Formats: sequence, C-alpha cells, structure tokens
Amino acid sequence: MAQAAKLLTLSPIGVADGRQRAVIDAVLPGVDNGRFAAKCVAGEPFHVEAHCFCEGHDMLRVMLQWQREGDAAFAEVPMTLKWNDEWHAHFTPPAPGRYRYTVQAWVDAFASWRHELARRVDAADIRIAARVGAGEARAAAQRAPAADAQALLGWAAALEDGAADPSMDSSVLKALALDEAMAETMHRWPDRSHATVLAPGFPLVADRERARYSTWYELFPRSASPEPGRHGSFADVQKLLPQIAQMGFDVLYFPPIHPIGRQQRKGKNNALAAQEDDVGSPWAIGAIEGGHKDILPALGTHEDFRRLVQAARHHGMEIALDIAFQCAPDHPWVEQHPLWFKWRPDGTVQYAENPPKKYQDIYPFDFESEDWQGLWAELKGVFDHWIAQGVAVFRVDNPHTKAFPFWEWAITEIKREHPEVIFLAEAFTRPKVMHRLAKLGYSQSYTYFTWRNAKEELTAYFTELSTPPGVHYFRPNVWPNTPDILHEQLQTGGEAMFRLRLVLAATLSASYGIYGPAYELKEHLPREPGSEEYLDSEKYQLRHWDRDRPDSLAPLIARMNAIRREHAALQRNDTLQFLPIDNDQLIAYMKTSSDGRDVVVTVVNLDPWNAQVGWLQLDPERIGVPHDQWFQMHDLLGGARFMWRGGHHYIRLDPGEAPAHVMHVRRRTRTERDFDYYQ
Repeated sequence: MAQAAKLLTLSPIGVADGRQRAVIDAVLPGVDNGRFAAKCVAGEPFHVEAHCFCEGHDMLRVMLQWQREGDAAFAEVPMTLKWNDEWHAHFTPPAPGRYRYTVQAWVDAFASWRHELARRVDAADIRIAARVGAGEARAAAQRAPAADAQALLGWAAALEDGAADPSMDSSVLKALALDEAMAETMHRWPDRSHATVLAPGFPLVADRERARYSTWYELFPRSASPEPGRHGSFADVQKLLPQIAQMGFDVLYFPPIHPIGRQQRKGKNNALAAQEDDVGSPWAIGAIEGGHKDILPALGTHEDFRRLVQAARHHGMEIALDIAFQCAPDHPWVEQHPLWFKWRPDGTVQYAENPPKKYQDIYPFDFESEDWQGLWAELKGVFDHWIAQGVAVFRVDNPHTKAFPFWEWAITEIKREHPEVIFLAEAFTRPKVMHRLAKLGYSQSYTYFTWRNAKEELTAYFTELSTPPGVHYFRPNVWPNTPDILHEQLQTGGEAMFRLRLVLAATLSASYGIYGPAYELKEHLPREPGSEEYLDSEKYQLRHWDRDRPDSLAPLIARMNAIRREHAALQRNDTLQFLPIDNDQLIAYMKTSSDGRDVVVTVVNLDPWNAQVGWLQLDPERIGVPHDQWFQMHDLLGGARFMWRGGHHYIRLDPGEAPAHVMHVRRRTRTERDFDYYQ
C-alpha cells in the first residue's frame, strides 16, 4: 500500500503542467518547424495560420504573438477561427530586420461557460450557471485594474442575487448573464495560467520590397567603352545609366570588379594559353594589385566606384556586386594565408572543377582549414567592405560550393547589422541544395527557368515555386540567359524566342534579370555545336556593343518592365495560378495583387515559328465578374482590347506579330452598354 501511495504522487514524466489542455498542433508558416526563418517584406502583412484545439467542446482563445529581435516583450494579435480548428491572424513588421512569432492558446472558461449558457432553457440550470458565472467574474476582477474590477464585482453580485431570488424570471437572469458589455470586459482579462505557448517560437526575416520584386540587368564594366578595343571604366558605365534606367531596370549587376590574376590566365574563348593582351576572366580574382577588397585599376578607383553608386541611385537603380569566394593563383591571400587552401604533395593547389568545366585559373578555399575562423572573418569582411562603399545588393557566385555553416553565420550577422542588404544565390545545382541555401538566409535564388521550356515543365516548376512550403522562404529570380548560359532555344529559336522567353521571365516571377546587352541584341552563336558557352564570350575578352542597333529588343524590354512597375499583380509570386488552355504550345496563367484589385492574365505562344490558337478557360467569377457580364481584357503589350463574357475565350498568337498577350482585366463600373468607364 505504501508503494502504491508513492506511485500516485509522481508527476507524469516530461509534462510540465498537465492542466495545459490547449493543443497547438501546427503553426504555418514554420520553415522546418522553426529551424529556419520564414521571409516577408517590411510594411506588408505577414499571415500566420495555427491549428489549435482541445478535448471536448470547450472554447479556446488563441493569440498570435510577435516581437522584433532584441525587444523585451511580445505584441499580440487575436487569432480568428476560420474552420476545422484553423486559426488565422496577421501582423505587419514595421521595418526590415529579424523578428520572432509564436502562438499562445488556452481554454477560455468564461467563453465556454457563456457558450453553454446561451443554449440552456431549464430555469434551474440557468440559476446554477449564473452562480458559476459569478465565480468567473470574481476571479477576473482579481486580474483587472480598479475600474473594470469594480464593474465585474458588481456584475458578479447581481448574478448571485438573481440566482438566489426565486421571483426573478430565468429569462431575465439569462439575459443579465449574457450581457455583451460585461462579456467584453471579461474578454480583456482572461485566465492564462494554463496557457500553452510554442517557445521559443519561429524566426522571421523582414526584407525591404526589392527582395520581393526586382528587375536586374547584368553588364561587364570593362566592355562599356563606346570605342572598340578600349577597356571600359566606371565612368563609361555612368554614361550608360540613363539608357539602362530607360529600359526599366532597378538593379545594375556587375561581375567581379577586382584585379584579375595573371598566372594561368584564360585566353579568348576559354583558351588555356592567354595572349599578352588577353584580359582574363573577372572570376579569377586577385593579383599583385590586390584582392577581394580592391578594384581592377583599369576600371577606376574606389572614389570612382562610389560616384557611380550615387549616380545609379539618382536614376532609381542600385549597383549589385558579384562576390566570388575563390582566388587566382597570384591572389595575395595564397601567400599570406596558405592554410586557407588545400595543398597537394607536389606543393600545388588543385584548381576548381565542375566537370566537364575546368577552372585552371581559380583556387578554391578549404573550409576545413585549421584557420577556418580566420577565413570566415575575412570573407565576411569582404561584404563589410563593399557595404561601406554603398552596396546593398550582392549576387554570390556558386555559394553551393562553400560551407553551409559559413553562409548561415555570415548572412545572419550581416543582416543583423545591415537589414537592408539583399543576397542572391547563383546556384544552378540540385534542388534540395538550392532550397537549403534559401533557408540559410539568401534573399533570392537562381532557378531552373533557363532549362524549363515546355508547357508541362513550366507549369509544374512555377507551381512549386509559388506554393507552400517553398514560397515562404524561396524567392525565385529567373534569368533567360547569363554569361555562362546560352540555352539551345536562344541559339535556334530566332527573335521570337528571345521575345517569348523575356515575357515568361518577366511575368512568371516577381524578380528576373537578363545578361545584356547580349539579350537585347539577340546574341545567339555558341562557341561550338552542343555548347551553352557564347562564341567570343565576354567572360574572357572585351566586347564592343552597338546598343543603338535598330533591331534591338530594348523597346520591348522597356515596355515589359513598365508593365511590371504599373501592375502590383506582377510584383509577387504567391498569387500565380495556371489556367487551362487546350493547346500544348500555349501557356496561360493569372496573377492578382494582394488586395485582389489588380488582375493580369498572360498567354504565351511557346512555338517561335508558327501561329497557335486555343480556347482559354477563365471563370469570370474568379476575378469578381458575374458570369453573364461582359468585361474587357486590355493587352498591355500590343494595346488591343478584347471584350470577353463567360468562361471560354478564343486566343490566337502569331510569333511574327506578338508571341504573347499580357492582359489587364478591366471591370465595368457603369451601365452594361457603357464601355468607356473601367476600373
């Protein structure tokens, strides 16, 4: 018996408080259950869903709690029960930075009591319930300030007196117990002593808007000279800013601008033997003139660079720098910090490879170095240096070939000090690796868009990118071409292919970029058949570009970017919906703004050679139009206006005229016959 009594006094193993009856089964978004931060944009609502319930039929109260990193207390927002035990609420991070959010839930004894009382009809039950309610009110008075406490005590006394007075009609007593004003007072002072809370909660990174929506233009400053054969400079780039801004770009991205190694320098078209006048690859970083914190003298000085950064801002653009953590054999670090590299028995360092590609002019870092802490600190210092020069956007070269713990530490520390900084991960690698980099903190990520060409491929891939869980942390930045990649479609598809891939990139993703002026001038010749390398690649030599060529795609690019600026629907990814159309050469999709007021429908002909026709299915009620009412579709690219009604709509696209419709839905606001007034 003594042993049995002892057993009865034991607490359940691992249970802190068995009276915490509320269950928080899930909180969404929660990237890997809170291991990594979700992403949002400062100044925009961040929506949270929680799955909460308890046993039986008692009522819950659920709160969304949030705080900025470093704050002492949480702010909180009541969550609303939608259906199926799913609770919803949102909060708006006021500024870029790191935040934390969590959910607190508890069984609300008063709300449960009130809910049951509302259904009671038996007079005796009502009188008993009134006494129970009086007890709840007296308990709440202990938690409330003086004014509310006095009101609650008075109400409790009235309930007790009414319950004890047989002359009081039970319906009157029930009405007193269900008094709305007193319920609101009780609501302010709940008993949370047995609340369940998910601690420590979930991390959140709030970025500035450009992390969600951006339009990138890549150029090599050394090819910016207006004179053939002369090495370009920052001053030459500055003269191009009005033209690039006129095309509608807000990020101007440079490959590495540092001194270029002379040892093992590559020649034209990636030749192993360089000629005396060959300029080498900008990604072979470091020479006698310096390394990652220095500038190739032919481009200019730090002062020239800062001047360019300011001039770009004047035109509404930011300068983005490529950060490539690798060294040419004659980089100063190779001699100063030999522990940062893996040395072979013959006294050499194995150069970087990505079979079949070989980079004889590049040494990779050893992230298992005995001096890994010194390496990490110096690499972070590279970002710090360029942030001090006014750079807040970085494209990182091949981040998947560097240690993941380094990125998690470096990005977290940098964004803690400079929450405005944006990181783009250039990682054409395995899907799970790309997603891991996004989870580690990269603001945007390269994608497989370049190799997604058929309708089925595009639909599946962009559905994945625009839906949970990836949409909460992975922000795609799509590129139809890069200095490394000239896809076969651009080699063989003619001008129409350049046009249609541009429209796809600009409308499927809120962020996209092109490598120019190769794109607007339709550069399409490969180094050799079957290669994705450009002939006479700008990676290895100076190029002179005739930016004023009459066949340039610059006007189309400018129009497409203007459409993106004018339509909030195209500035986000989470509202993308593909629409049925009965032709596999036609792809159709719709995007809406967060408030639903702006709707853009895009249809693209994926065949660059032939006209294609099809019937598009679009239920007008999905866009807020009655099924039997006419509405207008305004083609923002070509200017045409189509009157549609019902759910099936005829499409014809001739690539010789226009490879796509980018249509704004315009709803009538006046009489059915009056087509002059649209929202």
